[in-house]
Amino acid sequence: MANELPVLSVTEINSQIKDLLQQAFHSICVEGEISGITFQSSGHIYLTLKDENCQISACMWRSSTGTLSFRPKTGDKVRCFGYISAYPQRGNYQLIINKMEMAGIGDVLVMLEMRKKKLAAEGLFNQDHKRRLPYNPKTIGVVTSPTGAAFRDICQTAMGRNPHLRIILFPCLVQGDGAADSICKMIEIANFYRMCDVLIVGRGGGSQEDLLPFSEENVVRAVYNSDIPVISAVGHEIDWSLADYASDLRAATPTQAAEIAVPVYAETMQRIQWYKNDLYNSISQNVHNKILMVRSFKPENLEMQFRSIEQPYLMRFDNAKRELQENLEEKIKDLKQRIAQNITVLEGASPSTILDRGYSMVRDKLTGAVIRDASVVLPGMEIEITPSKGSFTAISK
Repeated sequence: MANELPVLSVTEINSQIKDLLQQAFHSICVEGEISGITFQSSGHIYLTLKDENCQISACMWRSSTGTLSFRPKTGDKVRCFGYISAYPQRGNYQLIINKMEMAGIGDVLVMLEMRKKKLAAEGLFNQDHKRRLPYNPKTIGVVTSPTGAAFRDICQTAMGRNPHLRIILFPCLVQGDGAADSICKMIEIANFYRMCDVLIVGRGGGSQEDLLPFSEENVVRAVYNSDIPVISAVGHEIDWSLADYASDLRAATPTQAAEIAVPVYAETMQRIQWYKNDLYNSISQNVHNKILMVRSFKPENLEMQFRSIEQPYLMRFDNAKRELQENLEEKIKDLKQRIAQNITVLEGASPSTILDRGYSMVRDKLTGAVIRDASVVLPGMEIEITPSKGSFTAISK
């Protein structure tokens, strides 16, 4: 019976499967969350759609990307219109997307946003908690997978910048169950034994789900509570995690983290040598100037140098003395003039001066009151008249 079955080649069976899939799913709409997306230089977009249980590979050709009204990213919940096609050479199938529209924010992003707001409210992302990195660390620690490319990239970059540097690997899981606890444990060990000057915590790129351990609450708190300055280096430049916000500094990639943490040894030594030479030249010049100054103080010209120092002060003293005398004389002259003017005014207002001009003072002989109005003088009133010299009485008529 088996010998009666037609014999198909792999190419034939895959081609038939492709035809069946395209006929059965020639026009479909699939809703899911983007989990990993790649933008090719050719203009094509490759991504993975997932829900709670499954995932499917998808592709949007360059000819269809012009219909996009937004830039899709990992975590977006989207609705895709297209058809199912197969790739016979590899025997797999994928969703070919002709049109894509937003269907809401992915559940993972919603959860991360809520957690971010909670931790931010507790102050775990405050800028005033962040510390400066040591300028020239002798030892850096790396909390990452021992088998991943991230650790190799960090070692290659760091050692290339400073071959005298020590690098300590704190091996941990970076994705999947138990990864968050593993990361926390390594951060705690590094701090407990104070094994390094800077701690790089991170991993290479991956989907949003792969990076989730670095956004777990216990990892964020471990990064925040670390006494050793922490550089967060999770994924690629477009990736992010909550550990980025709690760390003292975020690096776009593990390679950049090594560049930030480790200065170039040759440049550092060159800078130190420059400062050394500058300091030596400054001290030498200063000593030379002092020697010249000391040599100039010989017994035969010491008095001359003293005179040259003393003479300006004596001239200033003489000038000040002369100016003070001139100012005092001017002040005395002005004061005498003011006194003479006041004497003249006072003498002009004196009663004796007025009487000397021919005026007399008239009083009531009985009361002694000064008479200023003739109408108050009654017939038979005895009055006293006082000229400039002496006085006499009279009886009014």
